[in-house]
Amino acid sequence: MPKRQLLCIALAAACATPALAAKPSPDDPDVRAAALVSQMSDEELGVLVHGRMAIPFMGLTVPEGAILGAGYVPGIARLGIPALTESDASLGVAWIMGLRKDGATALPSGSALASSWDPDLLRAGGAMIGGEAHAKGFNVLLAGGVNLIRDPRNGRTFEYLGEDPWLAGTLGGASIAGIQSTHVLSTVKHFALNDQETGRQFHDVHIGDPAARESDLLAFQLAIERGQPGSVMCSYNKIHGAWGCENDPLLNGVLRGDWAYKGFVMSDWGAVHAVDYALKGLDQQSGEQLDRGVSFAALPDLAKTDARYAVRLREMNQRILRSMFAVGIDKDPPVIHPIDFKANGDVAEKAALEGIVLLQNKDGALPLSLQTKRISVIGGFADSGVISGGGSSQVQGEAGPGVSIPLSGAGPMAGFMQQAYHKSPPLTAIRALVPGAEVTYRDGRYIADAVVAARKADVAIVFATQWMTEGLDQPDLSLPNGQDALIAAVAAANPRTIVVLETGGAVLMPWLSATPAVLEAWYPGARGGEAIAAILFGKANPSGRLPFTFPASESQLPRPVLPGSTTIEADFFGNSKPGETLDVDYDVEGADVGYRWFARKGEKPLFAFGHGLSYTSFETEGLRLKAGKPLVAEATVRNTGARAGAEVVQLYLVSANGKPTLRLVGYQRVELAPGESHPVSVAIDPRLVANYEDGGWHQSAGNYQFAIGRSATHVGDAVEVKLPELRWQDVGRAARAGTEGKRGRNRK
Repeated sequence: MPKRQLLCIALAAACATPALAAKPSPDDPDVRAAALVSQMSDEELGVLVHGRMAIPFMGLTVPEGAILGAGYVPGIARLGIPALTESDASLGVAWIMGLRKDGATALPSGSALASSWDPDLLRAGGAMIGGEAHAKGFNVLLAGGVNLIRDPRNGRTFEYLGEDPWLAGTLGGASIAGIQSTHVLSTVKHFALNDQETGRQFHDVHIGDPAARESDLLAFQLAIERGQPGSVMCSYNKIHGAWGCENDPLLNGVLRGDWAYKGFVMSDWGAVHAVDYALKGLDQQSGEQLDRGVSFAALPDLAKTDARYAVRLREMNQRILRSMFAVGIDKDPPVIHPIDFKANGDVAEKAALEGIVLLQNKDGALPLSLQTKRISVIGGFADSGVISGGGSSQVQGEAGPGVSIPLSGAGPMAGFMQQAYHKSPPLTAIRALVPGAEVTYRDGRYIADAVVAARKADVAIVFATQWMTEGLDQPDLSLPNGQDALIAAVAAANPRTIVVLETGGAVLMPWLSATPAVLEAWYPGARGGEAIAAILFGKANPSGRLPFTFPASESQLPRPVLPGSTTIEADFFGNSKPGETLDVDYDVEGADVGYRWFARKGEKPLFAFGHGLSYTSFETEGLRLKAGKPLVAEATVRNTGARAGAEVVQLYLVSANGKPTLRLVGYQRVELAPGESHPVSVAIDPRLVANYEDGGWHQSAGNYQFAIGRSATHVGDAVEVKLPELRWQDVGRAARAGTEGKRGRNRK
């Protein structure tokens, strides 16, 4: 066998090809889709390829038969093809400003979910959202955000799943699979490199192909392999001069060609600029009223005179129908019925508990004693609820928000730009846990008032919030509204000051040395108050680990100043003014996103990727590597403390052929009773050890070292294994290469 061999990745495709291909079943989604397309009239071929918004604002009318939500694509009754009823749903079925007069269960933010490092939790959360969508009449959810956190100031940081492609891709795939288990179609979004909101409709991303393949694109590839989403939503931004929804190299080359993706590509709302996007890989124009024109309505006429459009139009319908049948939209149509909000709230609370990260805990300041007599709770609207992220992913319960603060005047997007809080007040939950304590509350508007209250208390708990939203980036990483000064003053007045952060992403902490304990609660969702109180008082043991790096200052970032932040006047849609352009250079860090950038530069972060403390202690030992396809790492983790808790075993590649590197190659969350041990086994995807070059993956022959880490900056002793040289291509490209090889042999 030659040293250079083709390696099939087990998760993507089987290596063996049967001698005789089995006859496809009539129920096969590809067969069913092809049969229906062959029966469609010219007019019917134009129905599924474009859809309307279903929200009555900005002068828009709701299509007949639609449910108030993100969008609607009519069905074809003659052929039994159902309509597509679409809702935003990154973190739950979207609130859309309360227009439906109903509510949904809000999961914690994506940053919180990612902090769990728990694919099973993400799958359960996805199934919960899918079930609620199904009960409201929706069969398509605009979910599955896996864009990497290249900049913590990105306004959509709270929606996404971290800075590492393996973590984001595996978690995103689990969430998508959970949604689609309810026969509701999920997207994966926003494809691709949509990593900032400033100028989002026109900024142009530049990054080399190998770096993109090893970072952002790998996250999408993994999520698609594991979740099999029915649709990919393309992004607003440009990549190397072409918008995401007209990017032929990305959509036809990478997605359909190299990855052999069988589903359809839908546009983001307002992302289509011309009808020829169809030729460049876009299958469905979504939210067409936000575009300059309903471009895809012209496709049936174009197909009559241009063979290219005739072929593509049939393929577009084939892909859309194929996904509908693969997910089971037609066999299990949504039926409106009551929702068990109690049971679904339990799912959200478990997610919040797993996602809360204990960042600092000096001298065992936490958990607080249930015998504490005087507690001062300060700030963060803790008497009314927990904060949530804004924009299209906004979710609210049946009765709406506990607090809603308008932030954008009376314009058409005012309803989206609301700083809203879920009705789960931490103050109420704290009082319920310590009924014998004197628990006072100060809103924190006046520092002097908060200081007086803190001095009288045995312990002060300061809640600090950072609101994020789609459409706007953060100007910096400070806490807004003078909250840093508030925390510093309260900590000076009471040395037992606990800080609870409700943020969408990373923040700076100039007061950190003066506070004994800090909890990162993120946006904790429908039961966030209860979850925070349970962690504070030891009813639950914190187990979250950071899914992205907290820098010590903006100067440590690849771009200390966010591109466009000083020159572009941002709005929700990110529209440009005439002649306005913005280039964003991701070649600065390339594939070294987040913790890998910090390692490359030798910078010490405030808190590292993977960091998180517990009320117990763990030891992981006996790391050993078993060479094979795939390479497997095994170890044993033990709870060495007195409390039950969960450890996240993190496996890093730390050296490749003598060259220091740092790359997460595996993880496993393990729950353990005191004194309990448990074996862990992590299969290492070969792409995480290889590099992308010359159109394929390449694992150099040599010695590779791996180590278990408590975080990206706290890794143990390395274990070495010798690996052979391997070269392989993604499944689509490999299949094409194999076909060409057979043709060549036949010609001979």
